[in-house]
Amino acid sequence: MEKRISSQKITPNLWFDNQAEEAVQFYTWVFKDAKIGRISRYTKDGYEHHQKPEGSVMTIEFIIEGQEFVALNGGPLFTFNESISFVINCDTQEEVDYYWEKLSEGGDENAQVCGWLKDKFGISWQVVPVVLNDMILDPDPEKVSRVLQCMFSMKKLDIAPLQAAYES
Repeated sequence: MEKRISSQKITPNLWFDNQAEEAVQFYTWVFKDAKIGRISRYTKDGYEHHQKPEGSVMTIEFIIEGQEFVALNGGPLFTFNESISFVINCDTQEEVDYYWEKLSEGGDENAQVCGWLKDKFGISWQVVPVVLNDMILDPDPEKVSRVLQCMFSMKKLDIAPLQAAYES
């Protein structure tokens, strides 16, 4: 029996209509520290519930940046929304630019605001420079206000103007 790829206690489960395989391939391409684990397939049992062809992918386990996920081809019953998102903490502007470019490609441009984006599968991501958290946690409310005003004017976050607002 094939073993789990992680011993993580809580694992996010991402419900797709029938794009789980495509999504996992995409995410493991975008994130360099990623791997695909076990794949389960639908059987004829329960067809009246799942309506999926026997042998088609049911679930795929995968890890990106040390975080285990499961992707499920569950049908069109549920879709993603912005109430759940994944934060990508970036150390540099180059990292912000990379993840923004890769994850926003084919996504919903109307859902891009303040570092948030929605990818082509409907998953919401926050691409955030780590330094932003330090700035908005500063005890000086004027600095925080300037940074937030600057951030609210952005789609993709840009460290240089945020830093300038913080230091002005």
